[in-house]
Amino acid sequence: MKENKEEKSLNKIKEKKFAKIIEIIKKRWLVDGTKTLLLIAIIIMIFIGINSFMQKIELTPIDFSQEKLYTLTSGSKEKVKNIDKEVHIYFIGFKEEDTNFELAKQYKKVNNKIVAEIVNSDNRPDLMQKYGLESSSQGIILECGEKSKVLAANDLVTYDQNTYETVNIAEEKLTSSILSVTSDKIPKIYFLEGYSNFYLSQNMNYLSMYLENEVNEILSLNILTTGKVPEDCDTLVVTTPEKDFDDIATNAIIEYINLGGNILWLNGAITDNANLENVNKILSLFAVNPFDVGTIRETNTNNMVSGTQDLIIPEIQSSVITKDLTSSSGVIFVNSTKINIDDSKLGEEKIDKTELLLTSDGSYFRSDFNNSNSEPTDEETKTNYLVGVKLEKTISEANDEENKSAIVSKLILYAENYFITDYPITQNSRYPIVQMAQNKDLVLNSLAYLVERPEDIVARKSTGTVTYTATEKQDIIIRIIIFAFPIFIIILGIIVWIIRKRKK
Repeated sequence: MKENKEEKSLNKIKEKKFAKIIEIIKKRWLVDGTKTLLLIAIIIMIFIGINSFMQKIELTPIDFSQEKLYTLTSGSKEKVKNIDKEVHIYFIGFKEEDTNFELAKQYKKVNNKIVAEIVNSDNRPDLMQKYGLESSSQGIILECGEKSKVLAANDLVTYDQNTYETVNIAEEKLTSSILSVTSDKIPKIYFLEGYSNFYLSQNMNYLSMYLENEVNEILSLNILTTGKVPEDCDTLVVTTPEKDFDDIATNAIIEYINLGGNILWLNGAITDNANLENVNKILSLFAVNPFDVGTIRETNTNNMVSGTQDLIIPEIQSSVITKDLTSSSGVIFVNSTKINIDDSKLGEEKIDKTELLLTSDGSYFRSDFNNSNSEPTDEETKTNYLVGVKLEKTISEANDEENKSAIVSKLILYAENYFITDYPITQNSRYPIVQMAQNKDLVLNSLAYLVERPEDIVARKSTGTVTYTATEKQDIIIRIIIFAFPIFIIILGIIVWIIRKRKK
């Protein structure tokens, strides 16, 4: 009881003090017009001072977008945190409150050598002249010593040509550009052309864009012209062969493998018994048997998309390539074939096998395309099928006496090709960019592994339209700022007016 009385007594004292302060403001400040104006001026000055202080400390803006498009991901932070070179990011023709500029300023919090600033033709005419920019130009210049890269505002977004949806890729572009101007070597990835209907420039544009964002040089290879795989090729990409390799291509690829070359092979389903002798000859070097005619169909609803049996979601296996993908929503394969490995040859051929993707135990393989029955026949056994694998073949062992390193050739093979193209996953689908956003990490991680850049193996930020996802607490704060403050100011103004009127 005694404690309650003391607490009540303290509360009364506090209330009296507060009332006294209010009374002083009423009598000494609100009655006199000059003092009222002075009070308002003081409040404004305090507001300006707080605002100036907040700008100087550069607090990271709260990001309410579901995809966190305006917040640096942990992947970008890891990539730039150890850069020991000065990087300047000049935003030309942008405003201070631009979200892309706010994003760029966050790099400095991770690495103080990376600085972003707003410039124009008045304060940096040298930059405008150096890069041939007009005073009305809008762009971004990244400089690191003698190296530089220029980005247009349009480079920070891309568009879904079917839905006309704007897709934000600002972080990918900025991070990759920082790495580009600070990297001593940029990997070269060659896409083999002339044997497949999948072309980088025709139906794999999104993949090309993402690969460039990862700081890779993407090139097409016509092996009949060059006669060999270029020596600077860090990885060769082979898409579904529609016809057999000729002898020139076969010998060139075998030589490339024997020199320790790395290959990413994407192979769609086989619909007929085409004679691909040279293709099979190359795959056999990694103990891969010829592909069977047919496609995989799924019966487990958790492993299919929208109840469609040939749209399967393979089960991601634990590996260095998929370590950051195991908790994701997975990848989508359409009309996948199966990978046949001759396990008996792995030991004698010195091949190490790592499974990357398996179908569920409820999947079956169908060779009869005329059979539209959803249930498997007696010959179509339900089992797990291998649809993604990493194979490493030791060409020669290390020799310490001769100071020679081991030569190892790596092959990453996926039993599908459409999953990484611009084609929609179904004829009725209008959203190919959605499947690319879900599938891209698997291929990008595979290529990062093959070009020996393990730091690029991450789960990347998905891009797309911004969705407001404030929590209940955040929503209340926002509503108070938007509605309560203005109402409070209006009420205060009315009270002041009434008090002053009564005093007259």
